[in-house]
Amino acid sequence: MTTGDIPVALIGYGIAGEVFHAPLIAATPGLRLDAVVTRVGERGARAAARYGAEIVASVEELWPRRPGLLVVAAPNDAHVPLARQAVAAGVAVVVDKPLAPTAAEARSLVELADEAGVLLSVFHNRRWDGDLRTVRQLMSDGRLRDVSRFESRFERWRPAPKPGWRESSGEQGGGLLLDLGSHLVDQALLLFGPVRGVYAELDMRRPGVTVEDDVLITLLHDSGVRSALWMSAVAAMPGPRFRVLSSTGAYVKYGLDGQEDALRAGGWPADADWGAEPAGTWGRWGTEEQAEMVPTERGDYPAYYAGIAVALRTGALPPVDPADAVAVAEVLDAARRSAAELRLVALRD
Repeated sequence: MTTGDIPVALIGYGIAGEVFHAPLIAATPGLRLDAVVTRVGERGARAAARYGAEIVASVEELWPRRPGLLVVAAPNDAHVPLARQAVAAGVAVVVDKPLAPTAAEARSLVELADEAGVLLSVFHNRRWDGDLRTVRQLMSDGRLRDVSRFESRFERWRPAPKPGWRESSGEQGGGLLLDLGSHLVDQALLLFGPVRGVYAELDMRRPGVTVEDDVLITLLHDSGVRSALWMSAVAAMPGPRFRVLSSTGAYVKYGLDGQEDALRAGGWPADADWGAEPAGTWGRWGTEEQAEMVPTERGDYPAYYAGIAVALRTGALPPVDPADAVAVAEVLDAARRSAAELRLVALRD
């Protein structure tokens, strides 16, 4: 049992660290953002000013501080080495998605943490998107029954690549497959369970890019549901965020969950109206002849770190089982093989 605020060390203060992790940690009762590892002076100054965190230049400087939790928000290729250091030091660790660039690395890290008895979790925050929570509610209450097809999209119009490793460096784990694919595959597995077949198309559409910027992944679930997952930087007119077809009607929703935009704008996750979506962007459920607007469930990114705080204090299971992230990595590995070989890849017989 842990008493007092748990000191949290955050590695990385780029988009993931500054926009997502830092405010969510700071807004969680029982957690305290104690230290941030970053070599960028301006970013460090912002972290110190907003959260009162100590700014350190290297991971090695963290261990004497004895953090209760280490959060890895570094580039994707650094996730496993940094998490291994935390496990070796006996420090609980949260890794930003993806857990690892490959399933083998992810599986090895989970086994290491299990053997050491160290808490390991993965920041699959989009399990708490309001629109996904709405799909789950519609399935739970029977309005979406016997789902046959699930379509999910993260599409944007960005004809000129942004600077930075996410859109330019395969060596650092950039590209849409690991970035957005980790989210979309995790959501599909959460809704419809394990996958036995994967077909994928990975393309580089924009001049000069070296990582995929236009991706389609099709999944055949054991349950019989087929998921089609699109992610693109070259969609001048994005399709619906979700289209779910079932024997009792369909659910169609446009537009992204608003929590990311709120965080980017400096919103505070503990505000009373956090995660609420205006009626004008609600989705529709029903048929072509008769459909009704469905209020979007509140988005709840704060639930992730609230669950981490409970797990650290009581020994409860973390809000995202790292084994789920291994399953996601297995699908992404299969997607690479499928795209390279232009065929459906079976995950098992």
